[in-house]
Amino acid sequence: MRSASRHALDALRATQAEVVTNRLGASTLTGLADELYAVGTVLVGEPRLRRVLGDPATAPAARAEFAGSLFGGKVADRTLQIVTAAVSQRWSTPWDLADSLEGAGDDALFAAAEKDGVLDQVEDELFRLERILQTEGELASLLDERSVEPQRRITLLRSVLGDKVHPVTLALLTHAVASERKRGITLAIDDLLEQAAARQARSVARVISAAPLTAAQLERLTEALTSLYGRPISVRTALDPDLRGGLVVRVGDEVIDGSVASRLLQARAALGA
Repeated sequence: MRSASRHALDALRATQAEVVTNRLGASTLTGLADELYAVGTVLVGEPRLRRVLGDPATAPAARAEFAGSLFGGKVADRTLQIVTAAVSQRWSTPWDLADSLEGAGDDALFAAAEKDGVLDQVEDELFRLERILQTEGELASLLDERSVEPQRRITLLRSVLGDKVHPVTLALLTHAVASERKRGITLAIDDLLEQAAARQARSVARVISAAPLTAAQLERLTEALTSLYGRPISVRTALDPDLRGGLVVRVGDEVIDGSVASRLLQARAALGA
């Protein structure tokens, strides 16, 4: 996002924080997410409407009034408040407006998970599916296949997950698969993980090991990463026996590869040089 959209997104998040109070229950927040997703989908599918509502040359009050006339009575008042706040902002492109409403839907679902005390569980389930998709490339390709109608891809997703994940996790992933604006399911999950971590003012470290880490090892690793990066770190672990030993740690775009497999590859490369 360019500067204008970043400022607009900050303002929208502030409005949403005012709307999403502690009085709202998890089911209400889930309904809010559904309506924000629906409005975002309308803007994605209607180019002229997207341009009109995202046109910085039009007075913000006029854009808000037009959005109110379109969506008033069709969504809850709290949803309309967020939508009118969004269209009142100055966005770098109308696409950023549409994306911001989808992101607001994600935020509402994370708020629902927080309300139910399952935010850590949702984050862990997203991480574990990310690992599955990284090793099962064909499944990821099928979920990303845009020539297949969204409902069939959603059915595939639900058949894979069954009842093994929390409803909030399923709702986040369902939208990620259905949305035309997501860059692919694995990248969408990566963004969702960062969003969940940011909600708790921390970063996510994805740690792959050849064998399960003990509680003591996990605690020491968390402390070491927190010290290294100077901010709270949430560690998510997964197993990969092919590593043979050691760890691979990813925080954001940075990868620390201390695996035995990596060191063997380096040694072979050095011998062959």
